[in-house]
Order: sequence, then C-alpha cells, then structure tokens
Amino acid sequence: MSDADSKITIESATSPGHTQRVDRAKYMAMRKALIAVLLTAPPGITVAEAKAALLPALPDDLFPGGDKAGWWLKAVQLDLEAKGTIGRGPDRPVRLFRVSDQR
Repeated sequence: MSDADSKITIESATSPGHTQRVDRAKYMAMRKALIAVLLTAPPGITVAEAKAALLPALPDDLFPGGDKAGWWLKAVQLDLEAKGTIGRGPDRPVRLFRVSDQR
C-alpha cells in the first residue's frame, strides 16, 4: 500500500475548512466500531458510553489495550459530524447518534 493509500483526509465539525491526514486503518477501525454502537435516533449515547461500548471491538494490533482510542474516537466523531453521518444532541453531556443507517 502506498503512503497515499495508507492515509485518509478527515474534517472537523468544530473547525470548518480544516482537514488533516490520518492513518486509514485506524480511522476505519474506529469508524466501524463507533457506527456499530451508536443509536439511530436522538438523544443517543454519551461519548463515554460510546467509548466503553466500542473498546472491545477495536483490533488490538491497531489499539493495543485501547491505547490512543480516546483521540481516535474524537477525531472520527468530529469527521462524521462534519459529514452529516452522525449527529450531536443539544444538551450536555454530548450525546451522539447515527443520522443515517450506515454501517
């Protein structure tokens, strides 16, 4: 796999227009795990609940012992929010839900 194929460009819901190139394998693993645990309607689940639910689904070779999972969860969350794939409830704590039934 070339270096270009090993990276993916992500966006941020909190910084419109800002993009970042990140590891494709880690992004896709976290995306799959996050989408799988989110409810399909508001109010959704908290970020802490999502993290606890998705940790067992993460590949240990990419996230040994859950290492860096919090950073990747936030990066994927903000990217998927920017793309309109997931939504955020209006109240605190932040609650996330799937906008579309993507898996």
